[in-house]
Amino acid sequence: MNDQIKSYAKRLKLSWIKDHFDEVEVASNREYLLKLFEAEIRQREERRMNLLLNQATLPTVKGKPFDWNEVQVPPGMTKDNLLYGQFMEKQENAIFYGGVGVGKTYLATLIGLNAIHKFGKSVKFYTVAGLVNRLLEANEKGTLPKLFKQLEKLDLLILDELGYIPLHKQGGELLFQVISMCYEAKSIIITTNLQFGQWNHVFGDPILTEAVIDRLIHHSHLVVFNGDSHRYKESILQN
Repeated sequence: MNDQIKSYAKRLKLSWIKDHFDEVEVASNREYLLKLFEAEIRQREERRMNLLLNQATLPTVKGKPFDWNEVQVPPGMTKDNLLYGQFMEKQENAIFYGGVGVGKTYLATLIGLNAIHKFGKSVKFYTVAGLVNRLLEANEKGTLPKLFKQLEKLDLLILDELGYIPLHKQGGELLFQVISMCYEAKSIIITTNLQFGQWNHVFGDPILTEAVIDRLIHHSHLVVFNGDSHRYKESILQN
């Protein structure tokens, strides 16, 4: 009988029940079923959460509280609204502007983690250069449609370090395709050290730059990071 139960549970893809059905001790049949289903659902949620976290490729965070002291949260938005990604409810974007080491990537990562843990959202983190390289490689191999389908399934796309490396023409055009695909369909967080007027240094084409900015700022929140690099300040304190 045990083998038959395991066989049925396997066919129904009830992996926890297949391996642990004989370990549950309860007083009634109903309670037994309840405990089995609870454990099965719990395991599935854990697997799904781990899958989302692995897929997201978010940077590792140290767990220390975020320092909001020199961050200008946009009007109509609170720190909690931003931290828990409320802008994602309407497929809006967030643009984090500030110097190097001021916490842009850290906050973007925290928002991504909250989106996964609190709401089960699908998130993906790339540096801009990393995504452009992926796009160029996929285009060369003929797998660009497959990559676009993967990006289409996301709820939140985080693009880090826009402005650090100028993009070649084809790379900029492919990145524009991604941004256009996300427009009013999913949310993007972009971290950058450049004002909008300087983005042409990245894309190298005024018309393309204008089109990118137009797509991004139509439904977006600008978060400004002031102050000096946290890493720089920490290194001074340690010396």
